[in-house]
Amino acid sequence: MTRVSAGLLVYRFAEGGGLELLIVHPGGPVWKKRDDGAWSVPKGEVEGDDDWAATADREFAEELGMAPPPGPRLDLGEIVQKGGKHVRAWAVAGDLDADAAESNTFETEWPRGSGQMRVFPEIDRAAWFTADEARSKLVPTQAVFVDRLIAALEGATDENPAGHAKR
Repeated sequence: MTRVSAGLLVYRFAEGGGLELLIVHPGGPVWKKRDDGAWSVPKGEVEGDDDWAATADREFAEELGMAPPPGPRLDLGEIVQKGGKHVRAWAVAGDLDADAAESNTFETEWPRGSGQMRVFPEIDRAAWFTADEARSKLVPTQAVFVDRLIAALEGATDENPAGHAKR
């Protein structure tokens, strides 16, 4: 069975006009010392017949402990990660306090094989990065979402303020 996740990539424009993206670092001991290539779009698994876009909003709220920004969503399409998981993402403009993120938790055996169960945050931090920084921080297969967002924003017009790319 194919695993599917849905995510929400929040973006803003910095004072100088540069694009910034809000991405998250996975929590838990496996990811603790990993940085470049380890970050992710806030996302979570789609269950059954759940609406993918609604799942992206729900998972954003669970992982960051805050409601996703309102506004039009840009569909960034789908990618397949190295392990075979399909990830579909949407982007939305917003300006949130990354330092205020407070994630839900998960329980896992740690150290592996020890029989000890420990609780970890699903994400241990969220941060704003420029597009170039985000490309290097994100899991490599998710970096394409940055390029797709930029292409969609470049297609924005007064008549199409949501920035949907022209096709």
